[in-house]
Amino acid sequence: MPEIAWREALNQALSEEMERDVNVFLMGEEVARYNGAYKVSQGLLDKFGSARVVDAPISELGFAGLGVGAAMVGLRPVIEMMTWNFAILAMDQIVNSAAKLRHMSGGQLRCPIVFRGPNGAGGRLSSQHSQSLEANYAHFPGLKVLAPSTPADAKGLLKAAIRDDNPVIFLEAELLYGIKGEVPAGEHVLPIGKADLKREGKDATIITWARMYYFAEQAAQLLAQEGIQVDLLDLRTLKPLDEEAILASVRKTNRVVVVEEGWNFCGLGAQIADLLQLKAFDELDAPVERVTGLDVNRSYAAVLEKATEVSAERIVAAVKKVMYREEGT
Repeated sequence: MPEIAWREALNQALSEEMERDVNVFLMGEEVARYNGAYKVSQGLLDKFGSARVVDAPISELGFAGLGVGAAMVGLRPVIEMMTWNFAILAMDQIVNSAAKLRHMSGGQLRCPIVFRGPNGAGGRLSSQHSQSLEANYAHFPGLKVLAPSTPADAKGLLKAAIRDDNPVIFLEAELLYGIKGEVPAGEHVLPIGKADLKREGKDATIITWARMYYFAEQAAQLLAQEGIQVDLLDLRTLKPLDEEAILASVRKTNRVVVVEEGWNFCGLGAQIADLLQLKAFDELDAPVERVTGLDVNRSYAAVLEKATEVSAERIVAAVKKVMYREEGT
């Protein structure tokens, strides 16, 4: 398989789906003439024209609403947010229109729309541009929430999201756009709602998603040097959650660490811990540990920014804590 960057994998998915279905179009700030803020839409304007690759004004609420209206009448909009921090301004359309349209129409209307763009840390972009907002959107009924980690997963899940008849939140970790990996050429569609066990072990389970997968993989390598083998479960889809994959791993290892980039309070890790205490309480040999970003606004200063982040070392410490808790060490 060819090795390409994250942004190129997304570009392939968009191009292939726009070729496959004339109802698919892309709209957002600087997606056309500038080829996208992160160059995800490189070349799409030349290929598909200005009717299907549409530059939007700086009005997230406005063009999100336009996308919802287009989806209601049979089109399949892909709405790019320059950053998910800006999507906070479009919450009314995403939550009160897209997520509720099918329910409030008694099933008469559907809303096949994808809201996508960079999420999480941006690298010295300070507190208003470095938030991980997946927990916000996973909270609302009617939305599917995807957060892939590898280029191959990004391509396969974006294609699935575009074909889905429901509104999908597609979160792209901002610092992954340049990461390269093997990606199948042509038709490559992954099922929504299925986690991926990227590493197998017997001693503990690390559950994570998006950019945190790479920190977890680094931690798993460090732990392996000490003879500790972990299951590394990449959720990929945050809603619907692959509960069976989580439970199957926990039944094997009996110890769990959940790693997420966002804040601790009301994070998705808390939801996973709740799932485990309800459905796998007797399988756990130690309480679930969570490794998250610190519960503070992200600083612009590089040294302070790094101090708030998840690290492989923090994950290693959490795994050792669940491993040796009963021995008091």
